[in-house]
Amino acid sequence: MATDLHQLRAFVAVVDEGTFTDAAIALQLSQAAVSRAVAGFEASIGARLLHRGPREATLTTAGSRVLVHARRVLDEVARLEESLSRPAGEFRIGYHFAVLGAHTVAVQRDWSARHPGNPLVFVQSTSASAGLHEGLVEAAVLRRVPSVRRIATELIGTENRYAAIAASDPLARRRRLNLKDLEDRIIAVDPLVGTTSGDLFAGRPVEVRTTHNIDEWMTAIAAGQAIGMTPESTVHQYRRPGMVYRRVVDVEPVSVWLAWQRDAPPDRIDDLLAMMRKSYAS
Repeated sequence: MATDLHQLRAFVAVVDEGTFTDAAIALQLSQAAVSRAVAGFEASIGARLLHRGPREATLTTAGSRVLVHARRVLDEVARLEESLSRPAGEFRIGYHFAVLGAHTVAVQRDWSARHPGNPLVFVQSTSASAGLHEGLVEAAVLRRVPSVRRIATELIGTENRYAAIAASDPLARRRRLNLKDLEDRIIAVDPLVGTTSGDLFAGRPVEVRTTHNIDEWMTAIAAGQAIGMTPESTVHQYRRPGMVYRRVVDVEPVSVWLAWQRDAPPDRIDDLLAMMRKSYAS
């Protein structure tokens, strides 16, 4: 069987992301390259691993069995690569955007005071697990919890939601907004790691514009091409001329979770969890 790592990564990415298109975005490859890699993997083991539907790809029975082993191989390779490059003593935390917002520095300072010589390092990732599946981090801050049994999660706090709008927008003159104020607007949404979807506006007519990273999201908003909905952490972490944030008062807050590998909890995870909860509670 002639299987290489890029075939395994492509297969697992399609499973995690749900489609070949989203897997290609996550891997920063073309969709054709991902399709070839998965097809080559299937040919090498002589079995169909994925059902290719019009909207998503789903595992076959054989694919479910292979996935367990594919993840294990990639995890071991990631740990090997990481062990060769990671400075000794680092505690690495993955995140998608905004880290902990206004709480980030406080948590880092508390950690440094309690664990001198063992820095808390935040690592940005575009994967669904913020680097956990890839073995790149010991834990991750998530605002969308993947439905994966191998990941343990604990709630550390909640964040109010804010609308991001162009400074020239009439809504910018108001201090607070309601969801009704956003009707008939184009909403910029990152479907991979964002916390907003059209479902948030259930029963309200909204048009969704897909964006692929925070910079693209802010650029569209500042230009008046769309508005955004985002957790409070973004307000503290990302500012741009021509764009303002306004609190949306009639919508549920965003939950913030700390996650780690269930079968291999990192040392001092309880300490970190307590620090984060304390910061969000203050």
